Amino acid sequence: MKLTKHSAARESGQIFGVLIVLVLVIGVGFWWLFNYRNTMRNEGRAFGREVIQRLVVNHDANFLANSLGPQAKLDLPPMAQQEMMQKLQQLGAAVGPPNVQGDVYFQSQFFEPHGNFSALLNYPAGAMRMDVAISHPVSRWQIDTIGLSTAAPP
Repeated sequence: MKLTKHSAARESGQIFGVLIVLVLVIGVGFWWLFNYRNTMRNEGRAFGREVIQRLVVNHDANFLANSLGPQAKLDLPPMAQQEMMQKLQQLGAAVGPPNVQGDVYFQSQFFEPHGNFSALLNYPAGAMRMDVAISHPVSRWQIDTIGLSTAAPP
């Protein structure tokens, strides 16, 4: 009889130990997912701002060409990229820093980050608006769409 009570106590202790390990694994998994999401959101915000900064302030055509995603390269061939960069160079230096607005969102709860950013650019000749959509499909952030248009007066 003593042996049976001892065996039952040991089994309940093992189950309790397994439950503790399972809760810890699940907790670490959720911590990793939320940490990954925050990291991707911060990287996306930085990339969105960097795109606008490098194009508007630095007029970096190589950055544009290297950051375009596959579909964006088809939508914006090299000639159109050159035209966009020439337009930005013709506008000259913006009056004040670009006012970048936008954020990163996720297709699923934690994965497939996308971002939409826009900047109102004030030039002596008038205001322009740059809209940029970004994503992180595999290994790096990329530009999905980019547009430059005349901003409507306030």
